[in-house]
Parts: sequence; structure tokens; C-alpha cells
Amino acid sequence: MRTASVSLDLDNLWAYLKTHGDPEWERRPSFLSAAVPRLLEVFGEHRLTTTVFVVGADAERDDGAQAVRDVVAAGHEVANHSWGHEPWLHRYSRSELEAELVRAEDALVAAGAPRPVGFRGPGYSVTPALLEILASRGYRYDASTLPTWIGPLARAYHNRTARSDASGDLFGGFGKVFSPNKPFRWHGTGLAELPVTTMPLLRVPIHGAYLLQLHQISPRLARGYFRAALRLCLLTGTAPSLLLHPTDVLSGAEAPGMEFFPGMSVPGAEKAALLGWVLSVLRQHFDVVGTGAHVARLSELIPQRRTELCG
Repeated sequence: MRTASVSLDLDNLWAYLKTHGDPEWERRPSFLSAAVPRLLEVFGEHRLTTTVFVVGADAERDDGAQAVRDVVAAGHEVANHSWGHEPWLHRYSRSELEAELVRAEDALVAAGAPRPVGFRGPGYSVTPALLEILASRGYRYDASTLPTWIGPLARAYHNRTARSDASGDLFGGFGKVFSPNKPFRWHGTGLAELPVTTMPLLRVPIHGAYLLQLHQISPRLARGYFRAALRLCLLTGTAPSLLLHPTDVLSGAEAPGMEFFPGMSVPGAEKAALLGWVLSVLRQHFDVVGTGAHVARLSELIPQRRTELCG
């Protein structure tokens, strides 16, 4: 059976508020104690082993460390999602990038996870220097690319209610549509890249926030959209790598201050049911694993390309 993967970016409430320019982020509000048990329950119901990209700053706090222990105990991979979850790593110097990675690694290991071998940049932020550092530190893969043309549109949607210009060039430019939608190796480092899959041919996102936006319009529309994406994946030989977030199972009341985010008017139980349906349909066509296992299975088949980073 073909392989697909599921990963979870364990972005916390404070991280969303920080990116949005809300000064309340400095209180470090958290929804991990509500989100993590619910997500692990859904994964358990579908007998899935996934990858959870954890922010180092959260792993240093009590509820985040507990989340790491629970994720590891349930058999999921823990990967690096940076220390401070700033979606502008492309502005960091080389020394700042390395310090960011090392601090996050130390926090994850101290919380009880094995040393991470996978990385995803916040906001899909990746640079040649970052890739070189990842390779030198023994990482096996990166998962920071989102090959779509809608970055500027998503940024405009976000910035309509943002309280500052902190988001900068969040989500990248239209040029990302030319990025590969299938796994590849970065030229020069040999590091494997597992893109967050977008709908083949159309290159529009298919992960949680976008499905929930459609679900608010029509549940039938959201399900038809996801089924169409899977059909195109099968037709084009694309092994999907599906991205999830805690907001995929949380209600607006459980994430105060995030009214700006897509899908927050949908009740948490309804969101969890949609996620369960998505995972069930995915498992009908694919053997679903975490991103690390996905890369390992495809390792000998992943081509090396002279791929340039697109803005």
C-alpha cells in the first residue's frame, strides 16, 4: 500500500498571538492541556503514529513538558519546531539559527524526547544556511516547504486584523508554487525535504485551517475538496504529507484571542469529528505514518534536485 504521513505542529496559543501582534502573548497563555489529550485520543482511535513538531520554549514549561512525555509515551515522533516559533527565521544570522536549533533540541531532550532528527520552520521559513546547519547537526529531514501560490493572499487575510506588522513576509510569495510537491533532497546538503502537500495541479492547501474554512461554508464542500485532493494525489503519484494544528480540535472559547483565525467558530467536537473523518479517508488509500517514517520509507527513491528557495 502507498505511504502517506501526518504531522502536527504543536503551536501554542501564545505563538499565534505573538505572530498576530497581540501583546497578550507575553503572558504565555497556553491551550496545550486541552489540545494534546484530544489530539492523542483521535490519533489513538485511528491507530496512527504521527510526528509532532514541538516548540522548544513550550517544552521548557510544565504543560509543554507533559505534552512531550505524553506524545512519546503514545509512540509518536517528536521533532524540532524551533525554540521561539518566530516565522521569520530567514532574517536570522547563521549563529542565531544554530543557537535557536540547539536550544530547542536541549529543551526537547530535557522533556523526555529522543534527540530530534526532523525540523519544520515556523511559517514555512527555510534558508540555505538553515539547511546546512540541519545537515551538520545530523538531521535526516526538513519539512518546511508549502508549495502553493496563495502565500501573499493568506498574509493579506492575516494582516487585516493583525495588531502590528510583525508578520512581515509571512507565508512567502507567489513563487512558492514552483517548489516541488513531492519529496526531494536539497542540492549540496543531501538533506531530505518532505513538503507539506498541497492539492496536485491546483497547488492550493489541503490542511486543517483550509478545510475548516470550507467546512464553515458547507461540510459537504469541505469533504468533497479533500476527496478531490486525494484523488489527484493518487493520479499524480503524490504521497501526501498532511499537516495538523491544535486549532483543528479546539473551539474559540478554548483559544481566547484567536477570533481572527479560520474556523474558530466551529465547535471543538465538530472539528474533532471532521479530523477523524479526514484520517479515516486517508487510511482507506494509504498506510499512514509520521514524517520521519515517511522519509525513511522513501529514502532510496527521493531524488536530489537543484532546487532554489522561492520567495
